[in-house]
Amino acid sequence: MKIAQGVAAGLVAFSMVLAAPASAGSMSSAEKLRRLDIMLMVTGLRCRTGADNFQADYGRFTTNHLAELNAASDALKAQMGGSGRIADRALDKLSVTMANTYGQGHPWLDCGQLKQVARGLAEARGPEPLIAAADQLLESSGTPQFAWLRR
Repeated sequence: MKIAQGVAAGLVAFSMVLAAPASAGSMSSAEKLRRLDIMLMVTGLRCRTGADNFQADYGRFTTNHLAELNAASDALKAQMGGSGRIADRALDKLSVTMANTYGQGHPWLDCGQLKQVARGLAEARGPEPLIAAADQLLESSGTPQFAWLRR
């Protein structure tokens, strides 16, 4: 019982650290990929009723990068204590916290710019351009100059 309580307390503390606002530079690659995916999912839902709906682009992004996104989720679960229900729940809580960050939209990109991002990332190959994109896109301020789109 004490071990389970200790593991649970550790997971809560770990998820609070990951969920806290941080610069993308201080995140693990797995966390960057998870946050990037969630940011695109949530903002895609916000933009789906306008002229810049990018749901199809987000769908291609998740399809084309399923292996990288699943590996990132698995790595985060491992950091949270392995596999199983406890790690799954901790990742779910963390994911909800991440999603809430973008509930009001992206801090500095509009739907048209996010559509461009989703389209470019859907065509990217491998995790490197995704991580480079996350380094830019997950910051609280920035500029829509996407050098990584040219890779």
